[in-house]
Amino acid sequence: MRPALRLGGAAALSFILACCATTDRVAPSADATPAVPAAGARSSAEELVAYLARLRNLSDSALAAEAARQKREAGDLAKVKAALALSLASQAEEGDILALVEPTAKKENVDRDVRAMASFLQVLATERRRLKESAAAAGARLRDERRAHETQKQRAEALQQKLDALTDLEKSLADRVNPSR
Repeated sequence: MRPALRLGGAAALSFILACCATTDRVAPSADATPAVPAAGARSSAEELVAYLARLRNLSDSALAAEAARQKREAGDLAKVKAALALSLASQAEEGDILALVEPTAKKENVDRDVRAMASFLQVLATERRRLKESAAAAGARLRDERRAHETQKQRAEALQQKLDALTDLEKSLADRVNPSR
């Protein structure tokens, strides 16, 4: 993934997390019990944004190492962090990301911010998979069209050669019939 795309993705994720955190404070749901973090403790959303800020400048190999480290940790937040690191790596498989976030996105008793990020990463990975499949299908169509074009071109060249041969034959026959010219 190009650095510009990685920065754009990091900025988008940061913005979404910030919006989620802001929206939750403005309009909490009636059935949710307010989770008041201890003084000095960060919310999950703040922790994910800080983690994303640390990840945005890492290389692909460092992102893979960070994802592996987070996978060894227990808990939904660690799984989401691992998926976040994988989502920024250009060579990451969407199936690996989905395997990490789908259980968390489906759980009901998970921190809202963690679940929201898991759902976001799930949608992101699904969309990336769809785009890759679409690009592969387009590439196959393009190869087929190139082959068909090459076949048409070869056929046109063969027909032109036959036409030239017929024209030469017609001229030689015309020269035999009219030797006075």
